[in-house]
Amino acid sequence: MAPEVLRVTATEAALALIAKLRAKHGALMFHQSGGCCDGSAPMCYPQGDFIVGDYDKHLGEIGGAPFYISGPQFEYWQHTQLIIDVVPGRGGMFSLEGPEGLRFLTRSRLFTDEEWAVLEAAGR
Repeated sequence: MAPEVLRVTATEAALALIAKLRAKHGALMFHQSGGCCDGSAPMCYPQGDFIVGDYDKHLGEIGGAPFYISGPQFEYWQHTQLIIDVVPGRGGMFSLEGPEGLRFLTRSRLFTDEEWAVLEAAGR
């Protein structure tokens, strides 16, 4: 059996911030922004406060929170694993981490040929 290949993961720092935000706001969700006002940033919302569209793709979960990306962004980044991290600074104006003095940041790495084969075989 092939090992599971995750399309999105999170660093320990990101997981700690997710836990802190969940304690304050309840269940959370993420959407990888495709630009405009907040650039291309992972945005954190109370679960259900962001309406997921027909073209959004569910990549997985981080810290128990579902993570979505817009269809066009997915087409651009489909060959990469997204790694959600945290850095000092202000997050997107609508993202919950803003008042914490931290912001979520997306890092990425290309999937290996072996990982890509697993994803293709699974239709993901």
